[in-house]
Amino acid sequence: MANKSLGSAKKERNDEYYTQLVDIENELRHYSEQLNGKVVFCNCDDPFESNFFKYFAMNFNRLGLKKLIATCYNPSAIAGSQLALFDIKPPLKKGMNKNTKHSYKIEITEVKDYDGSGSTNLDDVKYLLKHGGNVLSLLKGDGDFRTNESVELLKQADVVITNPPFSLLREYIAQLITHNKQFIIVGSIHSLHYKEIFELIKLNKLWLGYKPTGTDMLFNIPEEYAVELVETKKEGSAYKIIDGVVMGRAAVIWYTNLDVAKRHENLTLFKKYTPEEYPKYDNLDAIEVNQAVNIPEDYDGYMGVFDSFLDKYNPDQFELIGIPTGNSGKVIGVTKNYRGRTDISITRNGKTSCPYSRIIIKKIKQ
Repeated sequence: MANKSLGSAKKERNDEYYTQLVDIENELRHYSEQLNGKVVFCNCDDPFESNFFKYFAMNFNRLGLKKLIATCYNPSAIAGSQLALFDIKPPLKKGMNKNTKHSYKIEITEVKDYDGSGSTNLDDVKYLLKHGGNVLSLLKGDGDFRTNESVELLKQADVVITNPPFSLLREYIAQLITHNKQFIIVGSIHSLHYKEIFELIKLNKLWLGYKPTGTDMLFNIPEEYAVELVETKKEGSAYKIIDGVVMGRAAVIWYTNLDVAKRHENLTLFKKYTPEEYPKYDNLDAIEVNQAVNIPEDYDGYMGVFDSFLDKYNPDQFELIGIPTGNSGKVIGVTKNYRGRTDISITRNGKTSCPYSRIIIKKIKQ
């Protein structure tokens, strides 16, 4: 629309990040047993272009899925373009323009070995889409996850697995929580600091998946956004060029409420507290800890740690206190200090700085 704000347009471009199959495989291999017998819903995924759909369709039998549902949003920036998995098009109703993009859904309850290869593969999925009768159908609306049509499909699902729009992550997760759904989704690491998201982590309703927080992921992006990144950003930070293709780069993590083994492992603590090694913040009664492995075993007060601590977070060993910035910081006792803001500050060698991206934690007495 012509009257969209620049900020809104930027958000929409950043939402058009499409997950690579290798990253999906690396994360989802940990949940195979938990997906057995489940209805999986990919509600932000064009069945013809989404690697999430591709992964589940090809592994439908191995995972023992009960049903796979996928829906796409219209209009997607890449629908019918460079990421097509199949050389076929979705169905059109009588009178529809074949060049007009439409939203549609796919519902699969079985994938057979149609080509006789001995196992299901992409050719079998392609055959199913061509000859599966009512497997593919058009949606009445635009496929937005908030529509009544999408919510009715959500109610059928056991687990939702997808890469939702980053700018709508709070609303997206709130919907899943409201409908009591399990999920494994991709989201920005910066979303950890949203009060709604952090509160869910504190309440043990949401946690991080297996991918470490310190590793970024590369994504397929629309061609015009790729051109913009090359013209305005630095290679290596915002994007990388792989075999001539511009890939968007983002600091993302997997958010889930399915059980993750590392949440039950205690972090081994061996360091002893000293005021010299663990300075206190200027405006919060808490110490700065530079790495999770350096958390002192003999300190029972508040500690500030990096976001990467959540990779090792065991809710039986540590308590999450809060985020030390803005209104969230006020709640846990941060006073205005750093340049008049409610952000924690720390003074070293006469220089005061603001340690960004911190989480305040406390050990639970065993």
